[in-house]
Parts: sequence; C-alpha cells; structure tokens
Amino acid sequence: MSPDLAVTHLVGASAVILVAAQVGGWLSRRLGQPSIVGQLIAGIALGPSLLDQLPAGVGDTLFPQAIAPMLTALSQVSLVIFLFVVGYELDLSLLRGRSRTTLAVAAAAFGVPMLTGAGAALLFRGTLEDLGALPGMPVRSVLFLAVALSITAVPVLIVVVRENSLAGTVPGVIAVSAAGLIDVVGWAVLLGTLMDGGDGSGMSLPVRLILLGVFVAVMVWPARLLLRRLMRIPGVSTQSRLALLIGFAFTAAWVTSALGLHVIFGALLAGVVTPREPDGTLDPDLVRSLDGLSSLLLPFFFVVSGRSVAVGALGASAVAVLVGITLLAVVTKVGSGALAARACRLDTRTSLTVGVLLSTRGLTELIALNAGLEAGLLSGTLYTVFVLMAIATTLLTQPLLVLCRRVRAADPDPQTSADPVSAASPGGR
Repeated sequence: MSPDLAVTHLVGASAVILVAAQVGGWLSRRLGQPSIVGQLIAGIALGPSLLDQLPAGVGDTLFPQAIAPMLTALSQVSLVIFLFVVGYELDLSLLRGRSRTTLAVAAAAFGVPMLTGAGAALLFRGTLEDLGALPGMPVRSVLFLAVALSITAVPVLIVVVRENSLAGTVPGVIAVSAAGLIDVVGWAVLLGTLMDGGDGSGMSLPVRLILLGVFVAVMVWPARLLLRRLMRIPGVSTQSRLALLIGFAFTAAWVTSALGLHVIFGALLAGVVTPREPDGTLDPDLVRSLDGLSSLLLPFFFVVSGRSVAVGALGASAVAVLVGITLLAVVTKVGSGALAARACRLDTRTSLTVGVLLSTRGLTELIALNAGLEAGLLSGTLYTVFVLMAIATTLLTQPLLVLCRRVRAADPDPQTSADPVSAASPGGR
C-alpha cells in the first residue's frame, strides 16, 4: 500500500473510531453509566469480536494492516497525555494527614484483593497456564495477576462520585483519597513486575534500576523547579504552557521507554511532579485543554486495545475463569473496603458505598493490562478475560450503588464521619 493510500485509510478509520466512540459514550450515559465505559465497549466492538462476524473483508477495509502502526502510535500518544493528566490532577495532599479511616480502607482494599489474586493464581496455575500464562507462574506473573485484581480506576471513580452527587460526602472523599493511595502502590508494584522481565534496552536490571532512580530524582527536584520557573514567566500564554507540559510529558515517557519500561510510567510521573499554581490550585484553562485533548485521542487507545480482545474465541475454561475472577474482583474489593470502613465506625450504608466505589476499575485496569500484554505477562485469551472483568466490575458499580441507597444507615460516629470531609480540602504540591 502506498503512503498516500495508507493516509487515506487512516483518515477514514479515524472518522469511524471517533463517531463510534461518541455514539458509545452517548448510549452509556443514557443507561446511567460513565461515557468512558461506552467508548471502551465501542473500541472492543471495532475489533475482531464484532468485525469477524461481518462479511469477509469488512475488517480489512476499515482497518487494513498497513495503518496498524499509525493507530498504535496514536494510542500511545493518547496514553501519555491521559496519564499525565491523571498525575497532574492527583491531589497528593489528600494522602497526607489523612484519618485512620482512609488509610485503613486503602490498605484493606489493596491488600486483600492482592493476596487473594496471588493465591488464586497459584492455586489454579494449571488452568491459567492452559490459557497462556507464563509456564511455571514466575513471581512477576503472579504479582501482575494479583495487581490486576487490586486496581481502582481513579478517573472513572471521580466521574461516578460526581454523577451520583457523592462529591464532598464521607463515602465519596474516603473512596477517592483511598483509591489515589491504592493506585500509587499498584503502579509501583506493576513497575516492579515489568522491571523484572526482559526488555529491549540491552541493559542489565541493576543498571536500569540505578538509571531509573536517577531519573526520578531529577524529575522530583531540578526538572520540577525548572518547570515551575518556566510556567510562571509573566505573559506566557496558555497555549505555550500547554505545549511545554505536553513536551515535558513526552520527554519523561521517552526516558522510561528507553529504560525498557512502558511510556505510562514516565507520563504519570511527569504529571505528579508538575507544579500547581501559586495558590495550590490547578490552572482551569490547562486542565480544560488537557482533558479535551485526552478525550479526543483516547478512542484510538480503545480501538487498539480492542484489536486484542476476541470474545468469540473464549472457550468453556476461559469463561469459567472470567466468572471466577469477576466474582473475586467484586467480592474482595467491596468486602474489604466495606469491612475496613465499618471497623472504623462508619455506618453500614456508608461502608458499603465506599466498598462499591472502590470496585470501579475501567480505564486504569485496561492500561495496566495493555502493559502486561506487551511485556508478555498475558496471553491474548487471558487479556480478553481480564478486559471483560474490568468492564463487568465497572458496569456493576452503578446498580450496586442503587442497592446501597436502600440499606438503612445507623447513626455514624460524628467524629469519624466528619473528619474525612474536613481533611479533603485541596492543597498544593
């Protein structure tokens, strides 16, 4: 295929992707679900799960193999921008000076699913190996599968909290702040699983660890200070600051990719170290521009991710594993989060609401799964199973919240219920 014809196909495919994402998001909102869930399902529908059911040639006409590298590049660009926004909007002050309730909920909602996932991976290693898991289930493979059960999707969670009028309430604040801590620990464990594997950088693991430590130190101190000075130069336009931040994100992503890691780690770290405004708030113009750019490009990531999902190829054992891990994912998250909140003297309804909110996985889970797939920690079948689990647990969040509202709440301890909200005031980095 000539370059001009490939570009023509790319433009046509982009139109299909963007329209399908908007339709999927609209339908999802009409059904009371976050729009990003509908966009994710639309992306999967544009993969072999649906296209293989259409007349021969339709899939190749829409997405010929020649444009696959271009779509992959666009998906990686979307990931860098999205993870940068996640890091930039992460208010680390919520993790400082928090009440014991938040810390207890975060520890339980990460530790219990993690241990359960690791135990299940070892107990059913034979079945998982039959589905394409690494032979012998090495430690990094077990840890990755355990992390996949432990993740909470902060961006989707925030949308759910906002759309259910839970922002600023006790369960909303506890869930969001605990989820932030869970994801920090989860990304750290995921980083370890990818560092432990082979890579194409040609560097040994000790060298990569040393270089990674140097890179983190540079990002946290001199790079952050330089970025702060550049962003606060008088008269700099929003467009120039936006270009500076995106360039900063891509530079950090390039470094982690060169170290044999995924671009997501550099992008996330760049967002975390990006300084806020002098008063400790986020620049609304920058946030609006970054969110708009991220929302525009994310459908390309959904489609590329969907190309590896083949629902029709799942056999009986894969379906059984899917049902099993979905039940484990919901029960361990909801149960551990709710019990930890209840142990901290929150009432039953509030405790259950916290647990249900923490069961939201969605996009963050999908990003982690893609990293695992690229690193060879997941086969195509297991990838499909875990993607469907992420969708199912996210879709269950809304109906479970409706059930929580029907639970009669006893009078909570006033000090316990008031503390999280008072501690949630925004602070600067």
